[in-house]
Amino acid sequence: MMPLEKYSLGVGDRFGFEGQAQLRALKIARDRGVRIAPVWNKSNREHALIGTSPEDTRRRAAEAVEACGWRDPYYVDADHIGLATVDRFMAACDFFTIDIADHIGRPARAESVSEFIKAATRYLGPLCLPNSEAPLELTNASLMNVARRYLGAVEEANRVYRRIAEKKGAANFIAEISLDEAAVPQTAEDLFFILAAASFRNMAVQTIAPRFSGAFLKGIDYEGDVQKFAREFENALAVVEMAKLTFDLPANLKLSIHSGSDKFSLYPIMHRAMAKAGTGIHLKTAGTTWLEEVIGLAASGGDGLQLAKDVYAGALSRIEELIRPYLAVVGIDMARLPSAEEVNAWDALEFVEALRHDPSCPRFNPHFRQLVHIGFRIAAEMGGRFTNLLRRHRDLIESNVTDNLLRRHIEPLFLGIPALNFGDR
Repeated sequence: MMPLEKYSLGVGDRFGFEGQAQLRALKIARDRGVRIAPVWNKSNREHALIGTSPEDTRRRAAEAVEACGWRDPYYVDADHIGLATVDRFMAACDFFTIDIADHIGRPARAESVSEFIKAATRYLGPLCLPNSEAPLELTNASLMNVARRYLGAVEEANRVYRRIAEKKGAANFIAEISLDEAAVPQTAEDLFFILAAASFRNMAVQTIAPRFSGAFLKGIDYEGDVQKFAREFENALAVVEMAKLTFDLPANLKLSIHSGSDKFSLYPIMHRAMAKAGTGIHLKTAGTTWLEEVIGLAASGGDGLQLAKDVYAGALSRIEELIRPYLAVVGIDMARLPSAEEVNAWDALEFVEALRHDPSCPRFNPHFRQLVHIGFRIAAEMGGRFTNLLRRHRDLIESNVTDNLLRRHIEPLFLGIPALNFGDR
């Protein structure tokens, strides 16, 4: 098995320009005693919208690693793949996020249900979890719920997993099961039996991304009951640890959090829970980098600011088209969006303050930020106009990317340092 490190970070880089800036943040963390493996993740949908390939992502990652002298492990993730898309990623990727959210609720084969229930019945009753005073009650109802709602999805994951193992060899990739875009959160009992089902199928998954309560929307902070999330997260960490002891699963199995970027209110809670349990984590921050590119261009003024305004205007005019693939992970109130004419009259500071994720700033607009977050297709269609400006303003953009990733994500989650408030700069 190719073992994933205790801490790993999904660093999206949609246009392939920011690998060195991202690695600089990770090198600072390493110098402070915390090693975090970078995982460059990009989905089939994003490749299609931008016009890139998995080979492009691999090449850009390798170039950044070489330029920075990075000697620790790194990975390239086939993000949110399924059986219909996985083959495209075989050659370039060594991390595969198997997305089964769309398969939840689809019935499994009758014989599979029977075999699963027979094998899992022995675990019914109270289950003592690490670092928890109250045992988890594994009931027949929770077992039947997983057999009915999730077993078919796990079977689909197994089909994808076997396809990858056939093509790459079982020892040459890292597998994740992702349920984070499911309509309904998984309970701790669900998670235990889902991991049981994966083990019974001999799937050596190293990360699992469950769906938690509350809203994990693109580019903005968590919306929901923070204390409820804290309880769910601690229980999920404990269930994963117990599943490793109970089933034939990799010893480094850990939770994966698909944050949608910028879940700042959750990072301190997650850090404390991880420190208490002694566990690792895989965090995806995908859209953060693209937004920092837009912020850098806007801050540069002139042509960069105008391009940022044009990206917004284009996204606003095509909002229904852009939202369609992201309906489960955006919450944009059209009434809260400024008009293109209003934005076109802004100066650089007004644009940056509306877009940068700083809730202490009165100009910050989370609806504006979410629309720009999903508007990367507009920039891609600009071709050389966009990429030439990315090249021209390297210093400013890379400084933003490094500082944002380090101060707002790595320090609070992995190092336990309170996040930088950009309003205090």
